[in-house]
Amino acid sequence: QVQLVESGGGLAQVGGSLRLSCVASGRTFSTSVMGWFRQAPGKEREFAARISSSGSSGTITYYADSVKGRFTISRDNAINTVYLQMNSLKPEDTAVYYCARFRYSGFVSVASVAHWGQGTQVTVSS
Repeated sequence: QVQLVESGGGLAQVGGSLRLSCVASGRTFSTSVMGWFRQAPGKEREFAARISSSGSSGTITYYADSVKGRFTISRDNAINTVYLQMNSLKPEDTAVYYCARFRYSGFVSVASVAHWGQGTQVTVSS
């Protein structure tokens, strides 16, 4: 059973930065497509970022338009960890952020996620 444990959430000011981490259990991390979703109060959970498994040409990343250019997803297979570096934070980035392991590559829907973390709160204050 895969377990995902997030950390790094908290309170940030507008324009500030936070880095989220997600540690995965299991031996399949390096071949897993990983990602981050977020859910704001009263809204549906939405895709934020995805990173492919490590191939011969490196990893491929994909972002929602709302975070593109501000957020960066990365991974360290040696320690089974995926990161989300969040810069230039806005109040609308306030949400619970969830680490996700996808069933398949090339998808960004909630239904395409096989495993979820418990979530970590990010609050951006002006």
